[in-house]
Amino acid sequence: MQRFAILLPGLFLAVSMMYGQTPQATLLGRWYEDTLVGSSAYDNTYNEVWGFAVEGHEYAIIGSTAGTHFIEVTDPTQPTEVFFFAGKAQGKSIVHRDYETYNGFIYAVCDEGQSSLQIIDIRQMPDTAFVVYDSNNLVNRSHNIEIDTSQGMLYTFATSGGSGGFSAMRVYDLADPANPALIGAYNTFGDITAGHVHDGYVRNGLAFLNCGYDGLAIVDFTDPANPVALGTLPDYPAKGYNHSGWGDESGDYYYLADENHATPMKVLDVSDPTEIKVLGTFDAQVPNPNSIPHNQLVRGEYLYVSYYYEGLVVFDISDPSAPVPAYAFDTSNEPNGKSYKGAWGVYPYLPSGNILVSDMQEGLFVFEKVDETITSATPSGFEAPEVAIYPNPASTFLTISYDGNDLESIHLFDLQGRHCGQWTGSQRTLHLPDHLSGGMYFLQLNGAGGQVTERIQIRGER
Repeated sequence: MQRFAILLPGLFLAVSMMYGQTPQATLLGRWYEDTLVGSSAYDNTYNEVWGFAVEGHEYAIIGSTAGTHFIEVTDPTQPTEVFFFAGKAQGKSIVHRDYETYNGFIYAVCDEGQSSLQIIDIRQMPDTAFVVYDSNNLVNRSHNIEIDTSQGMLYTFATSGGSGGFSAMRVYDLADPANPALIGAYNTFGDITAGHVHDGYVRNGLAFLNCGYDGLAIVDFTDPANPVALGTLPDYPAKGYNHSGWGDESGDYYYLADENHATPMKVLDVSDPTEIKVLGTFDAQVPNPNSIPHNQLVRGEYLYVSYYYEGLVVFDISDPSAPVPAYAFDTSNEPNGKSYKGAWGVYPYLPSGNILVSDMQEGLFVFEKVDETITSATPSGFEAPEVAIYPNPASTFLTISYDGNDLESIHLFDLQGRHCGQWTGSQRTLHLPDHLSGGMYFLQLNGAGGQVTERIQIRGER
C-alpha cells in the first residue's frame, strides 16, 4: 500500500490533481521553430515525439508540418536541432506524423497528403544520419505505427498505399530493416470487424489493437500469417473512441485512453487476454471539464500521459490497479475547449530518465526525470506514522491501525475530489456510507504534524 505524507496547512487532498497542489515537473529546456506553419485543422505546428540515444548522446525526434526534426538533448538545458528530414508531404494540410525506432533506424509515417514511409539510418550518429528509404510503394499514408522489437515486425495502422488499397492494419517483416516486406493486411479480429485500427501496443507477438468506436481487440500475432484473436472489448464503462493504450511491465495491466472530452482513462486486467476485466477509471483531476488524454507510455512504476490542454501528467502505478496522480506540468497556453490543442506525445525512455513532451503549438519540452522531481518535491522533517487499513477492498466498514496518538480527523474522497465521509480521530472502525458506489477512493488521515492519504477500494456489490 502506497503512503503519501504531506506537510501543508488546511484541508489538502494529497493526490488531488489541481495543478496548484501537485508537484510540478522541473522544466529543463524547450525547443521550437517560429518559422514553421501550423495546420489548417488545429493550428498544430508539431505532432508526435520519440527519442533515442547513440554513443552517449540523447536525441528527441519531433514531427512538424514540414517533416522530422532531430533535436539533441544531451544537455537538456540547450536543445539543439542537428538534422532535419523533409516529409514527402508538407504544409498546412499535415496533422499526423508518427515514429518508431528499430536496429539503428527511424521509421516515419504521415497520415495526410501524398506521403510515404521514410526510413532514416541513425547508426553513424552523432556524425551523420540519412534517409535510406522514402517510398509509397508499401505505405502512402498511415495514422500510427508500432514495432514489436522481439519479433522484428512493423505494425501500421489505418494504412493506405501499395497494391492493397486501404487496410485497418498491416504487418511488415523487418528482417532487412531498410526493406520491409509485407506479411499481411487485417480488418477482422474475433467479433470486431474494424473500420480502422487507430493505434496499437505490441509486445512479444501479443497485440492490443485500438479500433476506435469498435472497441479493443487482443490478438496473438506470434505467427503473423495466422493471427489468433484472444479477446475483444466492444463495450465498457465510459466508452468512447478507443484511441490508444499501454501495458505495465508485468503484462497484467493495460491503461486505455478514449479520445473524447471529459472521458476518463481505464485500468484493465489483461492477465487472461480471453477474459478482459475493467477494474476502474481515473483521470487527471483538473478543473477543465473538457479534459482529454491523448497518448500514454509506461516506465517502471509510472504512467506518463500527454493531455491535450493539460500537458504532462504522470501517475504512480506502484499499485497497478489504482493509478494515482504524482506530478504534472501544463505545457499549453491555449484556452480550454472542445478542440484538440496542447500536448500530443510523451517519451520517458532516454537513458538519463529525462522526459520528452511535444506540444502541438509550443514545440518540444524536456523535463527532469520523474524520480528526482518527486524527491525534490517531498517535504522533509515529517516522519509518517505507520498505517494499515483493512479489509481492502472493503464493503461496509474499514478498520484502521494508526501508530501515532495525534490523529485528529479522517476524511474520505472519491476520484473527483468530492468529500464522501468524515470521522473523528478517535474512531478506528469506520462504517462506510450506504450511497457509495464501487471504485477507488482516498482516505485522508489528518494528524497534528501532517497528513497521510491511503488508497482504498470499495466493492461494487455491497
